[in-house]
Amino acid sequence: MNPAKYASHLIAVITDYLEQDDILPVPQLRKLGLIYSSYRFIVSLFFMLMVYITIRAANSPSLPSFLQQTVLSFYVLLSLILLGLFYTVSKHMRRQLAFGLALDVISLSLLLYTAGAPDLQLTMLYMVVVAASFMLLHGSQALIITLLAIIFVIYQQFFYAIANSMSLANLGNALLMSASFLAVGGLSWSISQRLGQLEKVAASHAKEVERLNSINQEVISQMVNGVIVIDNKQVVLANLAAYQLLSIPNRNDNKPKSVAAFQQQLGEQHLQLFDACLSVAAGYSRTFIYELPAVANSSVIGKLRVDIIPLRDDSKLIILEDLRREQASAQQLKLASLGQLTASIAHEIRNPLAAISQASQLLIEDVMESEMGADNTLSPFASNHTNSDMTDNHELYKMIFSQTKRVNRIIEDVLKLSRQQTANQKTIVLADWMPVFLDNYFKGHDVFLHIMTKPTISFDTHQLEQVLINLINNGLRYSSYAHPHAFVEIEIYCADNDVIIDVLDDGVGVNADNLSSLFNPFFTTDQSGTGLGLYLSQAFCEANQARLLYVPDHKKTCFRLIFPAVHDNVVNPVFI
Repeated sequence: MNPAKYASHLIAVITDYLEQDDILPVPQLRKLGLIYSSYRFIVSLFFMLMVYITIRAANSPSLPSFLQQTVLSFYVLLSLILLGLFYTVSKHMRRQLAFGLALDVISLSLLLYTAGAPDLQLTMLYMVVVAASFMLLHGSQALIITLLAIIFVIYQQFFYAIANSMSLANLGNALLMSASFLAVGGLSWSISQRLGQLEKVAASHAKEVERLNSINQEVISQMVNGVIVIDNKQVVLANLAAYQLLSIPNRNDNKPKSVAAFQQQLGEQHLQLFDACLSVAAGYSRTFIYELPAVANSSVIGKLRVDIIPLRDDSKLIILEDLRREQASAQQLKLASLGQLTASIAHEIRNPLAAISQASQLLIEDVMESEMGADNTLSPFASNHTNSDMTDNHELYKMIFSQTKRVNRIIEDVLKLSRQQTANQKTIVLADWMPVFLDNYFKGHDVFLHIMTKPTISFDTHQLEQVLINLINNGLRYSSYAHPHAFVEIEIYCADNDVIIDVLDDGVGVNADNLSSLFNPFFTTDQSGTGLGLYLSQAFCEANQARLLYVPDHKKTCFRLIFPAVHDNVVNPVFI
């Protein structure tokens, strides 16, 4: 290799090294600086102790000189000051380290000079200073400290050789020691480089872990299913869905509740669930259905599926799943099956039904024509039959016609149910939507709307219209049976994390014996009804993850709709 090219390459490497930025981060630099400052103070105290022991020994052949005592005194004092500055002052740490390392080189050189003959023990202490400078300082500062140490060592050896009749036998040792300084400096630089890289890798890994942890926290918080983690009988994690599904308020005095507060309320409101989770042995899984108690059942979720999954650290992952989604899926399958059934038989039923209806109408017209002739006189046919026979036939024909109309209404209701197989949910602001709906469908009727909150729900607008039309029409009809002035009240409010719509009337209500069959298809207490209105309404609600219930304990006849709230609602009473 060309020597000039090699020299230029070496200069370029040294230049790149000297231009490097700080390798160690500030916390690590402060920690190592404190360690080295403590080491310097201990070494200075050791030197002072040795001087004191030498002075106390009266038979010592060589007593410390005044210069040596002065150097050691200043060295101990400055070491103590630098150690105190590192504990109290966090700025300019590099300058403090550079000053302290330069102080070490100068103090060791003065001690080596005052010792007279070369001292290997003092010379070896230079290596600690050189190694520390390459670990704690910039490359240029460390190189200056190293060159300063080499110059002092060589000069001391050269001065000692001149003072002893030009005997240069120890200069070779001084040069070898100087080369050792450079070797120690290079090794220290290499170690500091590796330590710096490890620190950077560890820092990047820590940031990545923190980023992944924040992503996991966000994913868990947005999950529809409730997630609870229990470690050593303590709840360490609970997401927002767990609060909502268990009807535990997640805020206290406008501040999020802590996990400890969640565990306390979990033990108070759902002790059976908490005990069941704790009773599962470590390493085992379990799945069961949990029925919400009456206190927490205000959200009317009803049942939760609880999956207990063991984790590697003997903690337990509890997943709470709202069974309303399964009910909605089952309802969708039911609607699809019913749609296929009705599509296949609708034409087969309607064709003969239309023929029967038309035939009954023709028979009624024949009876009416046979009763009166063209000149409004009694026809010969009527004279051969008694009035009672014709009247009976007329009533029978009317009965056939009315029953065919009822069967046709039943088919139409079933077709409505089958056509709405998939719910097209939209965001609905009830305070804005409900007045428009009542104005479109019940204008002129006494339907009173009371809005206690301004909630937002997600529901198929057409299906919601069908549900409310059925409930309000039922309320007006049954209220008219009990009172001459029929009216219906609608109340909108929030309970826990759900939106409630109560449809109230002053009718006689539902008999206790009929409660179990109230939402069954074709069940009705009204002779003119089809028995599909409530069944259809409940099917629409379940397809939209909502519930339709009859509340028997209410002072009025109350049908209640429960919807999951889209977001938190602010109470703002409005009466319309």
